[in-house]
Amino acid sequence: MQIVCLDMEGVLVPEIWIAFAERTGIPELRRTTRDEPDYDKLMQYRLAILREHKLGLPDIQKVIGEMGPMEGCKAFLDALRLDYQVVILSDTFYEFARPLMAQMGQPTLFCHGLEADANGMLVNYHLRMPDQKRHAVEAFKRLNFKVIAAGDSYNDTAMLGAADAGILMHPPENVVREFPQYPVVRSYADLRAEIDRAAARIIQAA
Repeated sequence: MQIVCLDMEGVLVPEIWIAFAERTGIPELRRTTRDEPDYDKLMQYRLAILREHKLGLPDIQKVIGEMGPMEGCKAFLDALRLDYQVVILSDTFYEFARPLMAQMGQPTLFCHGLEADANGMLVNYHLRMPDQKRHAVEAFKRLNFKVIAAGDSYNDTAMLGAADAGILMHPPENVVREFPQYPVVRSYADLRAEIDRAAARIIQAA
């Protein structure tokens, strides 16, 4: 009874804010959880920049509509879901993620929500709950599941720590240095192999 919990951006799809920064030519929007571990501080920073440039939700959704999962992502997920329960735990927003989820076969996604005004300008964001990735992993474990988790950024490390096994996928070097306890993989083939190794260790230890 094992669940694999995966981060979305940086693991399954490109970083949405980086893609939007490149499209708009606003380098400040390249800042992500890889750079800023305080999520509220990061989101308030992003919302202020969007207000300054008069950019709203429709502008971001237009860029997302032209994006897709990383190469090999759909095949990786399809194969993984044959052998494991899979849940995506992300600090993105449902308003961003829906078109990407459709391209990945509608895997289960837990994330957050955005609030826009009548003109589509983003006025706030609403966390499903603080530290939701860690809480989700802990809840799965209370339901007697063994949890294997993979992510790439600071905001994934609490999830990895709560899981029975944690894996870093495509992490930046600063995260690798600060969290040497987690194996590092940089391809879907290696991620699947590491998941299977973790699953075998968990079964052996039971």
